[in-house]
Amino acid sequence: MSGATWGLVGAAFLASVVEFVEALTIVLAMGMTRGWRSTLAGVAAAVVALIGFTAVAGYALSSWLPESALQIVVGTLLLIFGLQWLRKAILRSSGLKSLHDEEEEYRAQTEAARQAGATGTRLDSFAFVVAFKGVFLEGVEVVFIVITFGLSADNMPAAVAGASIGGALVLIAGVALHRPLTTVPENTLKYGVGLLLASFGTFWAVEGLGVFMDDHESLEWPGSDLAIVALLVVWFVLSRVLVSVLPNLKRPAVDLQPQEESVR
Repeated sequence: MSGATWGLVGAAFLASVVEFVEALTIVLAMGMTRGWRSTLAGVAAAVVALIGFTAVAGYALSSWLPESALQIVVGTLLLIFGLQWLRKAILRSSGLKSLHDEEEEYRAQTEAARQAGATGTRLDSFAFVVAFKGVFLEGVEVVFIVITFGLSADNMPAAVAGASIGGALVLIAGVALHRPLTTVPENTLKYGVGLLLASFGTFWAVEGLGVFMDDHESLEWPGSDLAIVALLVVWFVLSRVLVSVLPNLKRPAVDLQPQEESVR
């Protein structure tokens, strides 16, 4: 496989691991405290909804847009999506945002489940709704990444394979351990995924600018797929600069507060 294909598989794999770990935490919390019947029913309903969402979104994108238009639309959306991941990763790395703690998330979900009153029916609506929402929302992000990567790179099997392997590994680990996967370096994975999404999004968005040319053909990057590596380096360097600079920009405002209070 080419370097771009490996990057495609890796991005889909890492993104699915992150999202499935978060979904697993919610499902375990509901199943262990509210019962597995309603929790698994919510999971099953979410999977069915995701299949429908995937079919509609995939067909719409692949059928309604020419290649260059597809690249600029998908690339722009992927870039925006990746920058959101990267922004959170930068804030966490710089200490301006607390790290995501899967154990703490599990405790919060468990406490909420215990405080929720009993429904008095065979179907526990609280467990069903929370499990459905958790799996569906996390799954939509995976589907979005798989569809956009697969269509833009014209290699849907590679994107599906990467996401499937990641999801299967998380599921197997969750079933075997029966507890949240707190040992997974989730914050580091999110940082890496943000870099990959931003790099691929930039690559495809620029290629899609060819839609505005007379021939409407996609633009070509110097070095072809090697440009993705260069973009990855640029985004990484920029992110590390921000990690170093942001705390210093925040300190003056904090240091001025005691002086202002003393004047008052």
